[in-house]
Amino acid sequence: MAHDVAVRIRVEAHDLPGVRCAPDGDRVHDNVHVGLQARGRQDALLDLQRGDAIGAVWTIDCTVTSGPAGVDLRGRHVQGRPGARFLYLSWGDVDAAGTFAMFRRAKLMLDAVPADVLADAMRGGLLVGRLGLTDDRGDPLCAAVRPPRVTWVAGSSEPPGQPGGAG
Repeated sequence: MAHDVAVRIRVEAHDLPGVRCAPDGDRVHDNVHVGLQARGRQDALLDLQRGDAIGAVWTIDCTVTSGPAGVDLRGRHVQGRPGARFLYLSWGDVDAAGTFAMFRRAKLMLDAVPADVLADAMRGGLLVGRLGLTDDRGDPLCAAVRPPRVTWVAGSSEPPGQPGGAG
């Protein structure tokens, strides 16, 4: 019998690449921002952050279903098919009117979360992914992101200062 568990996912990013880059060697992007993309909506970004921010944090709610077919994560920001779920961090330029034009994305692969960490997150209510957002060439991180590039840990969704809290 399947059962659903509410889990909060928090992505904690550091080492952002800056607001100017030319990752393809030709076109210069000069007002780079990054946000967590909603499923199927390149224009729906959660908490758009400047590329030169000290750090960035995105927090989303999802549902983890555990059943005979295995474990599956679902939610407004969870992309992909069962067994191959991921989160998109979308990079783009923001023009003077505030319009975001995506030029690259990073896929945080949720199937790479260790099973024991996901089980602990289901008990505690919080899954945390920590990663740097600058690639080896100094550009915005892109492509599929798996450990060791991202570290996944479980926490408690209890408020800070409460017994068992992550804070």
